Amino acid sequence: MKAHGIVHKYGDNVDTDVIIPARYLNTADHKELASHCMEDIDKDFVKTVKEGDIMVANMNFGCGSSREHAPIAIKASGISCVIASTFARIFYRNSINIGLAILECKEAAEDIEKGDEVEVDFDTGVITNITKNHTYQAQPFPEFIKEIISKGGLLNSLKK
Repeated sequence: MKAHGIVHKYGDNVDTDVIIPARYLNTADHKELASHCMEDIDKDFVKTVKEGDIMVANMNFGCGSSREHAPIAIKASGISCVIASTFARIFYRNSINIGLAILECKEAAEDIEKGDEVEVDFDTGVITNITKNHTYQAQPFPEFIKEIISKGGLLNSLKK
């Protein structure tokens, strides 16, 4: 399993209300949520994000509420993977549950910049910054998590 795309970069403590503002939580439509993803801190995100792109942030990404709307909005926007120094624990689990690949890697989060081209190998945990010709090592996913992500989420992985 691999991801490859252009980076959208954010800082510390990006909370779920910034990822998808509460005023849009009256819908369960994934594409509608995606159309408002990150708009309070990055007005151009929805205009520039492309299928397969990668989101990178620093510490405590996804802090705040426990709602699944935040990782759903990110995934539905086309982001293939989120890399951060650290994630809020409930955001981490919600991401896996809905099939959004996320990796913790402090070195990558600090070195990768907006606009860099990055490739992620989920089997090995190797993150390659193609733009800078740097590599970083994250913890690879165990097989059961790779299966959940490849099937698009926990509920899909339980179907026979």
